[in-house]
Amino acid sequence: MISLGHLKRRLGQYAALWVGGFLLTGVAVLAGLVFTDLIVAVDTVLPVTLAAVLLAMGVGLVMSLVSGETPGTKLMLVVLALLLVLPLLWGPMSAAVILAFVLDRSIEYSQTYAAVQIAIARILMPLTGWILGGALVDTVWAFFQGVASVVGVVSAWVKLWPLIRRLLGPEPVREA
Repeated sequence: MISLGHLKRRLGQYAALWVGGFLLTGVAVLAGLVFTDLIVAVDTVLPVTLAAVLLAMGVGLVMSLVSGETPGTKLMLVVLALLLVLPLLWGPMSAAVILAFVLDRSIEYSQTYAAVQIAIARILMPLTGWILGGALVDTVWAFFQGVASVVGVVSAWVKLWPLIRRLLGPEPVREA
């Protein structure tokens, strides 16, 4: 048996983690711009926020695994964690990419960005070669960025929409 309520709560926490990593990275890099160059700020902030996101994800997963949930729920959580780890890490990365775009700088000069891109390519290249049997790494990387961005934006919207609705106030009541 799989507890859909627990899975839904965990997915909501993943969404909050993506948004938190994105916002924290963006604010920290912007604050770093007061003291240093964009690339230096990104290389200082990204390792910390990526590690924090991974740590938070790991702690949440371990807490679920030692909980009283059913084995099916725990197995589904492990599968979801494996599927969502790269899109989750893309949250902080996308904040750096957006800031570099806005400031008209090339993010590829960032050592951290390049290291993460290489690490992801090392994961995706064998999978791509095994599944598709070709040199489609650039296509797979672009696809990964698109999917990770969509996952992040959708999760952010799902997490933030109820808050926005509460801020806007209750729906007007129709008179009969």
